[in-house]
Amino acid sequence: MHVARCATNLLEGFMASLAELAEERIDHRFKGLPPDAAGLTVGELAAERRSLFTGGFTTPVLALSAPALAHNLGALARFSAAHGLAFAPHGKTTMAPQLFARQLDHGAWGITVAVPHQARVARAFGFRRIFLANELVDAAALRWLAAELAADPDFRLVCYVDSVRGVELMDAALRAAGATRPVEVTVELGAGPDARTGARTEADCRAVAEAAARAGTLRLVGVAGYEAEAPGADAAVVRGWMGRLLGLAAEFDAAGLFADADEIVVSAGGSAWFDAVADGFAAAPELSRPVLKLLRSGAYISHDDGHYTRVTPFNRVPGEGSLTPAFRLWTQVVSRPEPGQAFVNAGKRDAAYDLDLPVPAAVRRFDAAGGAGAERAATGITVRKLSDQHAWLDVTPGGVELEVGDWVALAMSHPCTIFDKWQLIPLVEEDGTVTEYVRTFF
Repeated sequence: MHVARCATNLLEGFMASLAELAEERIDHRFKGLPPDAAGLTVGELAAERRSLFTGGFTTPVLALSAPALAHNLGALARFSAAHGLAFAPHGKTTMAPQLFARQLDHGAWGITVAVPHQARVARAFGFRRIFLANELVDAAALRWLAAELAADPDFRLVCYVDSVRGVELMDAALRAAGATRPVEVTVELGAGPDARTGARTEADCRAVAEAAARAGTLRLVGVAGYEAEAPGADAAVVRGWMGRLLGLAAEFDAAGLFADADEIVVSAGGSAWFDAVADGFAAAPELSRPVLKLLRSGAYISHDDGHYTRVTPFNRVPGEGSLTPAFRLWTQVVSRPEPGQAFVNAGKRDAAYDLDLPVPAAVRRFDAAGGAGAERAATGITVRKLSDQHAWLDVTPGGVELEVGDWVALAMSHPCTIFDKWQLIPLVEEDGTVTEYVRTFF
């Protein structure tokens, strides 16, 4: 109840800033939107409830499914609640304050970010709880943070520390900035040798924790990390790493290093191993004060048709939920130069391709009057490669008929590199009606 009540209070302040997004004017900056909508506000265009297929949208255009989005939001909210976890979804996936608001509305504790710019976006929209999953050693960013903390007693930001040097840099910058409130920090435990960031050994973590506890500008509040970067990660490896993380929390607590903390923060969890992370949290020892068990999954919100479809924990625990891919990139066939070849007008500028190439999912044909035909499965079509503004399609004989002018929907992999290519994304109902436009801030 406490988490839900706090989330509701945060959401109320958030909505006033979100309302300003509806006043932005439609113009040439926004890919795929109807040319005849230029000059309308985003809110006015949304109120027209145009069809994605017959409402004047131009290709390529990215569509986010409203039903799939709602399903995914509910799935992780229920999973977190069932396992007694607080949830700070990783906002770097979407960088969309409207979607942050929906996550809050589903009970999120706060939002996770990766870099100072993302924290500034969240603050601009009134967010008061931010987990910055990185060590923050930029002096200019720390000056900004010190001013934000001084101006708003209800603002809370927690970030990583993973080195004594980092602690020293933070302390020096905050002292120079005249910080009046300490910055809350968690020691980051690395996921193993040759992993990403984080102190590698318990001894390294202990040295960082002791340095943070001594620094007058910092407040040591917990331990954290990112399990998916563990070499050879599987459920057993992740659970083992979680055991180490919780062991550090118990050790630091016993040593009195959390003396200034109201609660102890223990945080982990991306979108690939949240089941194993939940198992680890279930074995958490009793500590001297309340423990905030904070999950940080981000890619779940839109899911995908590639990497996360393969690795989602719901494949292992289907009884606990499911996720639905929410994106389709609608493109148009602009060239059919050979029988086995076609080109659509979207490429690296528009589609994610860092983990997997897009996969054709559906085809629509339009009649002479502009009416949209029925959606057909894109059988026999594959994407061979991407150029900057073209996808190269191989067309197999006996597959779906494909002509110049047809629209082809591409399914994609990796949400983080789908969202970042689009500033204003239509939110589409099952029948193709666009009800909202999601603004991103990358």
